Amino acid sequence: MPVDPTTPVLIGYGQVNHRDEIDPETPSVEPVDLMVAAAAEAADAHVLEAVDSIRVVNVLSATYRDAGLLVGERIGAQKFTTLYSPIGGNVPQTLLNQACLDIQQGRAGVVLLTGAETWRTRRGLKAHGARLEWTAQDESVPMAPVSGEDVPMAGDAEIRISLDRPAYVYPLFEQALRIANGESIEDHRNRIGELWARFSAVAVGNPHAWIRKPSTAAEISQPGPRNRMISWPYTKLMNSNNMVDQGAALILTSVEQANRLRIPAERRIYPHAGTDAYDTPSIADRDELYRSAAIRIAGARALELAGLGIDDVDYVDLYSCFPSAVQVAAAELGLGTNDPARPLTATGGLTFAGGPWSNYVMHSIATMAELLVANPGRRALITANGGYLTKHSFGVYSTEPPAKFRWENAQSVVEQEPTRDGLAQWEGVGTVEAWTTPFDRDGQPEKAFVAVRTPDGSRALAVIADPGMAQATVREDIGGAKIAVAADGSATLQ
Repeated sequence: MPVDPTTPVLIGYGQVNHRDEIDPETPSVEPVDLMVAAAAEAADAHVLEAVDSIRVVNVLSATYRDAGLLVGERIGAQKFTTLYSPIGGNVPQTLLNQACLDIQQGRAGVVLLTGAETWRTRRGLKAHGARLEWTAQDESVPMAPVSGEDVPMAGDAEIRISLDRPAYVYPLFEQALRIANGESIEDHRNRIGELWARFSAVAVGNPHAWIRKPSTAAEISQPGPRNRMISWPYTKLMNSNNMVDQGAALILTSVEQANRLRIPAERRIYPHAGTDAYDTPSIADRDELYRSAAIRIAGARALELAGLGIDDVDYVDLYSCFPSAVQVAAAELGLGTNDPARPLTATGGLTFAGGPWSNYVMHSIATMAELLVANPGRRALITANGGYLTKHSFGVYSTEPPAKFRWENAQSVVEQEPTRDGLAQWEGVGTVEAWTTPFDRDGQPEKAFVAVRTPDGSRALAVIADPGMAQATVREDIGGAKIAVAADGSATLQ
């Protein structure tokens, strides 16, 4: 059957790692440099000249008025528009979903998606008393238009107690998973160490991965001089690794334009379907801390739009900023986490392949494209996650073209799911639902964040500020323990 000429197709995918020694005496690499290099890896000059839309993933390590404009000028694009994304690990897949719709409906011809971070260089220069330099754009250059509306990162309950970063929130989810599974602390630590060791093994075989030295389960799960505890129960090797200089680029067009550009059939990857949705921005409002209605509903819908079930998918790359993100996604999608024969990552994940802030999934799509090209006829699922298991995007891919690319916003269905009353302020005695304990750089517990179930089944969030009591939270299993919460959000174990 002939392929519809408007069918969107991925024709270019490139990735770069910058590992040069950091020298404050020489000009530093900047994110746009890596975007341009990744674009050159993705396609030849005649394809780059044809690009008419450049969409850039939000950059944290540098500030540009319009990064896409700089990229377009450097790659030799003749005439193009630009877009800039909000923050979030969901963004690359969301941008790809939108690009497919724009191509399918004739609003764009050849779309370049790109992003990069030079956080390693930025931090390294700062340690030398220097700063990262990037191309300045005159104020006469308009700010790039931002694509779509963003979803808040947190609600009043989280903001009030400064539960304000992924390294705090995801280990809170991890404890909720452990308690729900009825695992002991030691059995649980061993299990997630083994899960992450399998991710490390995939990274060893990925030429684009930042860390290709294998790590054992014990090396990952046990704290040590090179693997300090970040927030109980997560060591450094269970956290996303943003200390990287990485860039990636994807190029999409229609089948008709791909033919004009003489793109070989064996290099083409077809997006079959995509979905987007989000869970409640406030963590306190979620029904259970170890579940995600948006992943379950939007993930299943992406597969359904592609005419597949989860068992029909050959490869998956689950967003893997922390072990809890992988476990929640796997459970909601109907995947096991203990089968070495079915890896849950194509890259090695954000700890080992690299976690360039919002741009990881650009790398996972590019890596998946290479895997599919090497194994024609197979099918792949990409999941993307922004915030605190908040914003989600999905994509299904194959070397075989679909009858039609299909996309859906699944939010209206997600919003029919039950939530919980999250209390921004509460005083009384409840029970510990989950907790996490951040550590300082000297290896000492600083405090403990606690999710508290109130007697009526609502949820409050609180902080154990007493150092001695915080120390007890890493020696004992306090799940289900009585805890008194004061009006100011401070808490004391009973």
